[in-house]
Amino acid sequence: MINVLFVCHGNICRSPMAEFIFKDYVKKENLQDKIYVESAATSREEIGARVHRETKRQLQIHGIYDFEQKRARQIDRYDYDKFDYIIVMDSLNMRNIKYIIPNDMGSKIYKLLDFTPRGGDIADPWYTGDFDTTYNEINEGCKYLLAHIRKKYDL
Repeated sequence: MINVLFVCHGNICRSPMAEFIFKDYVKKENLQDKIYVESAATSREEIGARVHRETKRQLQIHGIYDFEQKRARQIDRYDYDKFDYIIVMDSLNMRNIKYIIPNDMGSKIYKLLDFTPRGGDIADPWYTGDFDTTYNEINEGCKYLLAHIRKKYDL
């Protein structure tokens, strides 16, 4: 089983969006028995909160509805041993995750857009209000991440 954890600041916007977009791709490719997906936050600010309403709306627009049970949680140091990929959304998430997981000896921590040809950060829609762009960037990153995993593990 290949275990993927998406991480953002609060685990209510970008990382759950990535979690459920990626799960949708995994399901469509019939890889549920090979790839496991979760999401978490670097902060404790939103622990227990539901997915942000605009994130829900974006997912629903694209036919994804299985997010209602999701509650925000914080990543912990034990997640490093559980997950093969820890995928953050931006440079600030990358910096903050180092307080929780100070050493990436297994080279498991990446930014999502690093799997795309353009790289870069996914802006936090909590601040920008632009959930459309966030969805499009995460969707693109998820496609490339899945292609990477399929190639690496011959799936």
